[in-house]
Amino acid sequence: MRPGGQPNLQQLMKQAQKMQQQMATAQAELAEAELTGTAGGGLVTVTVSGTGDIKAVKIDPKAVDPEDVETLEDLVLAAVRNASEAARQLTEEKMGPVTGGMGGLGLPGF
Repeated sequence: MRPGGQPNLQQLMKQAQKMQQQMATAQAELAEAELTGTAGGGLVTVTVSGTGDIKAVKIDPKAVDPEDVETLEDLVLAAVRNASEAARQLTEEKMGPVTGGMGGLGLPGF
């Protein structure tokens, strides 16, 4: 801080640029990451990107019972939720250090 309590604008700009670069790096890492969620002891596996886009769904033939479609639906839903949670945790891990530093800039909402 400079005399009078005013922040150094040049220092703030450097900090913002650094955070922007860190954010871009973290976003690129998330886009490239693949996470899996499983259900039913591995009978259903869902693969998502770090950004949460579903990439693949694999269903073991043992999980397919024409008399009990609801169980298969529940397994798919559970695997999707499991994969989405993994993506959410990775996002927090990658973005947390970047967005956590925004409080020093006095930006609202951070």
